[in-house]
Amino acid sequence: MRPGRGRPAGLVSLVVLLGLAVVTGLAVGPAWLPVGEVWDALLPGGQDSPARAIVLSVRLPRVVAAALSGASLAVSGVLFQALLRNPLAEPYLLGVSSGAALGAVSVLVLGLTVGPAGLALAALAGALVAIAIVFRVASAAGYLDTRILILAGVVVASFFGAGVMLVMTFAEGRTTRSALLWTMGSFGNASWGMNLALAVYSLPAVLLAFGLSRHLNALALGEESAAFLGTEVETVKRVAYLLASLLAAAAVSVGGVIGFVGLVVPHAVRLLWGGDHRFLVPMSFLAGGALLALADAAARTVAAPLEVPVGVVTALVGVPFFLILLRRSYAGGAG
Repeated sequence: MRPGRGRPAGLVSLVVLLGLAVVTGLAVGPAWLPVGEVWDALLPGGQDSPARAIVLSVRLPRVVAAALSGASLAVSGVLFQALLRNPLAEPYLLGVSSGAALGAVSVLVLGLTVGPAGLALAALAGALVAIAIVFRVASAAGYLDTRILILAGVVVASFFGAGVMLVMTFAEGRTTRSALLWTMGSFGNASWGMNLALAVYSLPAVLLAFGLSRHLNALALGEESAAFLGTEVETVKRVAYLLASLLAAAAVSVGGVIGFVGLVVPHAVRLLWGGDHRFLVPMSFLAGGALLALADAAARTVAAPLEVPVGVVTALVGVPFFLILLRRSYAGGAG
C-alpha cells in the first residue's frame, strides 16, 4: 500500500488503539482487574469498592496523563520535523528536556517541599527558559534561522545538562535517586490538577498545529516555494517552533524526560500514511497517546511491584521498532 492511502481507516484504527490502550492501562498493574470491574468503576453512581478506588483515584489520572503527554510529544515531533525539514528531528533536540530537568532537579536538591504540582511547575519554568534562550539566539538576525536554531539548541541542551550534573553533585543519595528517576520518566505523581493544566496547554496547541497543516505542507517544498504559494514563512516558522516547544515542555513537566515518542510516532505515521499534515497531526496525536499509555502500563506491570521508568520502556520498544521500520522503508524504496 502506498503511503497516503487508507487514511480514514487508519484514523479509525488509531482511535480504537487509543481506546484499547486506555482500557489496558486501567486494567493492568500490580493488582490486575477484570475489564468488567473496570467498566463498573467508570460508571457514575457505582458502589464504592477497592476496584473503583484503584481505577478512579490511581490509574485513571495516570492513564490520562500518559495519553496526553504522548500525544503532545508526538505532535511536537511533527512540528519540529516540519520546521527543520528533517524526519529525524525530535522534541528534545533543542534543549527543552535539559531545561526542564534542571528546574526539577534544582527543586529536589534544594529540598523545597513543593509537591508534585510544584515540581511540574519548576520543570515547566526550566523548559521555558531554555526555549526563550534558543529562540532569542536563532532570531538574532531578524528571522528564524533553522541552522542556528539547531546549533543553539544543542549548545543550550549541553549547558543545562552540565547544570543538572553540577546540581546533582551536591545532592544526597535519596535525592539523587529521586532526581534520576524523574529524568527517566514516570507518571507516578499524576493528578487531576496536573492533567487539567496539561490539557489547557496541549489541546489548544494541537488545534493550532492542525490549523497550520496547509502551511506545513507548503514548507515541506522549501521556503521559497512556500512563500510563492502564499505562506508567511517566518510567521509559520516562529509559531511552529513555539507550539512544538510548549507541547514538549508541558509533557516533560508532567512525566519527566521520555524519549523516542516524538521521533518514532511521526516517522511511523508518515511512512504508513504519507506526509500530509492534515492527517499527520491528528494521527500522530492518537498514536502518540496510545503508545505512551501502553508504555506506562508496561512500566507498572513487567517488574511489579517495582516500577520501571517509562522512558526506559519507550527506548527499549522504540529503538528496535524504529530500526525495523526504517529498514523496511528504504528496502521497499530500493526495490
